[in-house]
Amino acid sequence: MAKHGGFAGGMPGMNMNNLMKQYQKMQKKLEETQEELAKKEYTGQAGGGAVQIVISGEKKVLSVKLDKDAVDPEDVETLEEMIVLAVNQALQDIEKDSSQEMGKLTGGMGLGF
Repeated sequence: MAKHGGFAGGMPGMNMNNLMKQYQKMQKKLEETQEELAKKEYTGQAGGGAVQIVISGEKKVLSVKLDKDAVDPEDVETLEEMIVLAVNQALQDIEKDSSQEMGKLTGGMGLGF
């Protein structure tokens, strides 16, 4: 009876060596894709380009550029809001790009990448 009920006999058509090879190949491709994404740069802008933030795929801020007209000592709050908007835009672009690239590899299996 054990032959019919469990995994003792293996699953028909499934070769464990082939599964391991496929897994290792997918793992390597995922690592390569993650490295490629980490090297990319994403730019977020606000205020019609008055504020530009460049963030790496590793989510590290690389540069901040402020148009001199965006710096108004009388209205610091607006500049702060533009910086937040620009950073969030770049971070959203990173997440979108990462989800798309990882989704291509995982075939929508929902592996949390």
